[in-house]
Amino acid sequence: MQPNIEVGVLMAPEFSFTLEGPYRLRSSGEVFEGTGKASFEAGKWKLWLNNQEMETPLPVELEPVDYKKCSFELKDVVIGINFHWERKEDQRFKGTLRIIREDEHLTAVNRLPLEDYLVSVISSEMSATSSPELLRAHAVISRSWLIAQKEKEQKLKEKGSYETTVERPGEKIKWYDREDHLHFDVCADDHCQRYQGITRASTQEVEAAIADTFGEVLVYNDAICDARFSKSCGGVSELFENVWEPINHPYLTKVVDNDQLPQGYNLDLTNEAAARKWILNNPPAFCNTHDQHILSQVLNDYDQETDDFYRWKVVLTQEKIQQLLKKKIDLDLGEILDLIPIERGESGRLIRLKIVGTKGELTIGKELEIRKALSDSHLYSSAFVVEKELGEGKIPVSFTLIGAGWGHGVGLCQIGAAVMGAKGYSYQDILFHYFRGARLEKRY
Repeated sequence: MQPNIEVGVLMAPEFSFTLEGPYRLRSSGEVFEGTGKASFEAGKWKLWLNNQEMETPLPVELEPVDYKKCSFELKDVVIGINFHWERKEDQRFKGTLRIIREDEHLTAVNRLPLEDYLVSVISSEMSATSSPELLRAHAVISRSWLIAQKEKEQKLKEKGSYETTVERPGEKIKWYDREDHLHFDVCADDHCQRYQGITRASTQEVEAAIADTFGEVLVYNDAICDARFSKSCGGVSELFENVWEPINHPYLTKVVDNDQLPQGYNLDLTNEAAARKWILNNPPAFCNTHDQHILSQVLNDYDQETDDFYRWKVVLTQEKIQQLLKKKIDLDLGEILDLIPIERGESGRLIRLKIVGTKGELTIGKELEIRKALSDSHLYSSAFVVEKELGEGKIPVSFTLIGAGWGHGVGLCQIGAAVMGAKGYSYQDILFHYFRGARLEKRY
């Protein structure tokens, strides 16, 4: 039997919603339909249903009387949090609306069956018109990742504390994963898997992909795979432990995103000279495509605002880089003199970067911390090389970052997988290309 999943959708001091169809307030058994508002201010919690203030403790659960016919709408949900295309939209959901308190804000949580969640994820992460084989492949990895996270959550509860920051003199290494979520399974944004309820129109093809792979997961040594994915690996995928906690998953290994090795390159991208040549050039790869038909299948409208995902360039002035470092990681090193690669992963992504200034120096990592520190949102990836323009006194007036790929690069490369699907590869071929040594198994 398939499990239920709890998704944290909206986090705010207050939010409004609409119940479309009858919903039962679990604490009292009363049935409501219409508008609602929840707020938490000055330590006081309030809930209104149809402008009537309700006396009910947190957490609150509003359950649909008829799951198939009922839905609820949340107003002003932020999507693309901290990304360049961040925006708000109203979103509709099936299932139960759960309202909980987390610190000084409220969180709207959606509980629903896992397979229904997947229908939305596949339509939200990509265009619902993607090729059937890509849709099937993504259904399997999304299902696998989700169940693996639920199992991981249980282990974390048994283990207790979980550290995501390592600080040593002159160095701060931090990584970000879904352990941030203690009161629900996953969030609804790119931090976990993009989930927008039934807001994104699904298709018969998406529903068929879910049905055809119902209960099917990737397995390695009898354990469900922590199957990761990103938009574009940039030509080579990265190791799990170079992005998140220092645990090796053999199926999340270095994969050259091609059916043959590119000629003329040293693919030991942990080597600085090899990484520089790789990033500054345009080697062939599945994900090296400008085919708009394929890209439109993979990328939703807001994702198509980004068209330089395989190789990209960002210029940061001296003033801008100082401002970013202070704003994003509270770091003041005076004028910035250099950005020095200290350690690269298998894909050429920077794991540790030394920032040198007139007031001192600090090495930061891992990849997402580097991406956050050098952008108002996120750099597309941490696979970049640095070129400086020197001014008076040999103080750089600007830094040009020339980079490769979009995202962390671990596991399945969505654009590469889309190209594979267009070339006629089966979903099994796609999965076994990106997840080496894994096998498929039906778990329910």
